Amino acid sequence: MKVTGIGIDLVEVSRIREMLERHGQRFKERTFTAGEIAYCDACAEPAMHYAARFAAKEAVAKALGTGIWAEGVNWTDIEVVREASGKPGIVLHGAAKQHAGQAGCLVSLTHTKDLAMAQVLMEKAE
Repeated sequence: MKVTGIGIDLVEVSRIREMLERHGQRFKERTFTAGEIAYCDACAEPAMHYAARFAAKEAVAKALGTGIWAEGVNWTDIEVVREASGKPGIVLHGAAKQHAGQAGCLVSLTHTKDLAMAQVLMEKAE
């Protein structure tokens, strides 16, 4: 496998909690997919889970080398899913998928009540 990109991001949970309180559903729908919203809203502490997904989206954008909103990549083009095993995964849509080409993403998420972090490694077969 060949590494094609790496990204990392750290988010303050309080920042995301404030965005959720201030902008509610509008923030959710602009930033997260329906699946991500359903998952996070079902959690006891939704803001922590939204923050981890927000960090993952930023980390993917860094690994792609595009950032968010650059080159047509938007927040909902990057989706954090939960595999059957419980392991997090990344599904790319739209412009993010086009930029990734044949590369796949590996993601690691972690969070506390104060901070959420994600690391992404993009790789493709040689």
